[in-house]
Amino acid sequence: MRAVTCTAFAEPEALSVQTVPDPIPGPGEVVLKVEAAGVNYPDALMVMGQYQVKPPLPFTPGAEAAGTVAAVGEGVSHVQVGQRVAAFTGTGAFAEMLLAPANAVMPLPDGVSTEVAAGLPLAFGTTMHALVDRANLREGETLLVLGAAGGVGLAAVTIGKALGARVIAAASSEEKLALCREHGADGTLNYSSEDLRERVKALTGGKGPDVIFDPVGGDFAEAAFRSIGWGGRYLVVGFAGGGIPKLPLNLPLLKGASLVGVFWGEFARRDPRANARNLARLLGWVADGTVRPLVSARYPLERTPEALRALLERRVTGKVVVAP
Repeated sequence: MRAVTCTAFAEPEALSVQTVPDPIPGPGEVVLKVEAAGVNYPDALMVMGQYQVKPPLPFTPGAEAAGTVAAVGEGVSHVQVGQRVAAFTGTGAFAEMLLAPANAVMPLPDGVSTEVAAGLPLAFGTTMHALVDRANLREGETLLVLGAAGGVGLAAVTIGKALGARVIAAASSEEKLALCREHGADGTLNYSSEDLRERVKALTGGKGPDVIFDPVGGDFAEAAFRSIGWGGRYLVVGFAGGGIPKLPLNLPLLKGASLVGVFWGEFARRDPRANARNLARLLGWVADGTVRPLVSARYPLERTPEALRALLERRVTGKVVVAP
């Protein structure tokens, strides 16, 4: 099979497509014929050696994929050959075939395409865990989403609406904000041209948001935290902006607010049943149209470096996929 291969930790442009042996499933394993693989920020960091996990070289990047089951190993009974499935494996997805542990593979309901499903486990799984488990976002509360037009941010906009929240989307351009409104955002904030605290104050009647979802970090984190409402929950999801902010610890005290870490990968490892419940609920929303994930671009295997570069430069809206 053909697979994108990382032979040294370097910029994405150093990746190459190589021919490698087809995977053979062992006990408790499944082989997928990959139809689409989601592209995520951690994939780029991993290729450059900047992620908290450094796979042994050489390796094939790509954390998540969807397609059809090509083969199953001994003891696998919840999926069959030919069935449409999605999987989260951490690596290996940017290839024609993917070997996955059976407990990382979930069947897809009718109405959910493999292209859409390929981008669900990481971005939408992270968001479900953040908003449902960590923030306990309740109907009628106000949610502020930073980086709202990106893959994780747009997932937060749509899931926030599905949970009954009033959603304020913050992004860096009017084009991105228009996309957020198309996906249900009730209010928008352009932090390239508007003062974040003043705009949030105006949009919330001075109360501030109940929950802030921050996958960006960087320069806007402190201003966002200063805007939070009493008893609010600030979700630390990631640092796509490049910088890890340092917040004065008097701010949580003065606001009676919580700073809440979100590490979906570790949550999924420690509590796979709870993660499976979240993903099943999400798949139901996608199947009935409550949540409408956006796949904005598709790349063949050979152009995987371009997909990763677009993500690093924050030129991506919604999700992009690699389609072997």
